[in-house]
Amino acid sequence: MTDIVDRPTVTSPVSIIAEDAPGQPKVTPELEDLYRGFEKELLVPLWTEIGDLMPHEPKSKAQPHLWEWATLIELAGKAGDIVPVGRGGERRAIALANPSLGGRPYASPTLWAAIQYLNAGEDAPEHRHTQNAFRFVVEGEGVWTVVEGDPVPMRRGDFLPQAGMNWHAHHNQATTPMAWIDGLDIPFQFDIESQFFDFGREAISDTERISPERSRSQRLWGHPGLAPVSQLGATAGSPLLAYRWEDTDRALADQLALEREGYAGVVEPGHALVRFTNPTTAGDVLPTIRTQFHRVASAVETAPRRETGSSVYQVFDGSGRVTVGSFSWSVTRGDLFVVPSWQPFSVVSEASGSDSDSGALDLFQFSDAPIFERLHLHRTSVEGTSR
Repeated sequence: MTDIVDRPTVTSPVSIIAEDAPGQPKVTPELEDLYRGFEKELLVPLWTEIGDLMPHEPKSKAQPHLWEWATLIELAGKAGDIVPVGRGGERRAIALANPSLGGRPYASPTLWAAIQYLNAGEDAPEHRHTQNAFRFVVEGEGVWTVVEGDPVPMRRGDFLPQAGMNWHAHHNQATTPMAWIDGLDIPFQFDIESQFFDFGREAISDTERISPERSRSQRLWGHPGLAPVSQLGATAGSPLLAYRWEDTDRALADQLALEREGYAGVVEPGHALVRFTNPTTAGDVLPTIRTQFHRVASAVETAPRRETGSSVYQVFDGSGRVTVGSFSWSVTRGDLFVVPSWQPFSVVSEASGSDSDSGALDLFQFSDAPIFERLHLHRTSVEGTSR
C-alpha cells in the first residue's frame, strides 16, 4: 500500500484583488471570501487576468534600446586588461541587458547578444552547448574559431553560424585584440528549461592552429548552388561555418543595381535584403535564429514594419536615423539596437561615401522568427497591411 504523504505547507504567492471595474463581478463579502479560497489553493481566475494574459496585440516586456559601439569597445578593452579568459569563465563576453528585463543579460525575451573580446595570442577554451550561436564581425581580423576541429577565419563582414552541441574554441593569432558580436538563443532555452553544456579539451591541437585560407566547411559547402553529393541530407544547422562578406556585399549590390536597371530584386524601393540560409534545407541558417543583411540606399526611408518576435540589429556601415516605437536614434558603424515584438521599426539612410564603403546604410539583423514560424505565430504588418 502506498503511504499517504501530507501536502507541504506553501505560502501562497497568489494575490487577487476584487475590483469594481467593467467586466468584473460585483464586489461582495462572498466574492472576497471566494478570492481568499483561490489564493489558499493557488488558483487564479481568468476573468481578473485576461487583459494581461490575452491582450489585443503583443505587448513585449522588452523596450527598444540602443548600445553605442564606441562605448562597448572601450569597456571591452578595459575588460581585456583586467579580466582573464579561460576555463570556468570560458569567454570574455559582455551581454547587452535590455533596460526593461530586470537586469537579466537579455537583449530581448528570446535573444542574447554580446560583444566578445580576445587579446592578442589568447585562446578561448573549447566547449559545447545546446544553445544555437553565431559570430558576426564588424571590424578586425586575426581570430580563428575552431568548430569540430575545423579552423575558420573571422574577418570584417563575415557571419559565422554554429548550431547547438558543436565543439568550438577561439584563438587570436594576431598581434592586436579583436572584438565581435555573439548572438545566441540563451533566454529562450533558459525559459523552456532545455539547455545542456559540456566542457571540452583544455587546449586545441597544433594542427588546429594552422590557419588555412579556407576552412574544410567552406571547401565543401561554399560554392553557390552546388552541394557535395557525399554529404547530402538535411541538417538542423548550416554545415557552412562562414558566410563571407564579399559574397554578401555582391548580393546586396546586385539587387540595387537590378532595381536601377528596372528589374525586380529589392523588397521595397532602395532597400536590398538577403537572408543567410542552410544549404541543406534552404531554410534558416539556425533552428531558432534568423539572420539577414539589409542595405538601404542613401536618402531612402523604409516603410514602418511590425513583426511578432524580436530582432537585434548592428550597423555594419554607414549612418542613419532609426525609429523603433516611440524611440529614435542616430546610428553609426557598430551600434546595436533591439526591436521588441510588434514595435514599428523604420530607418532613414544618411550614409555617404565618407562613412560607408557601399555609400549605403548596411544593417546586420538577427531574430527569433524561426520559433514563431514553427508555432504558426509569426505575423507581419507593413504600413498597416497585415500578411
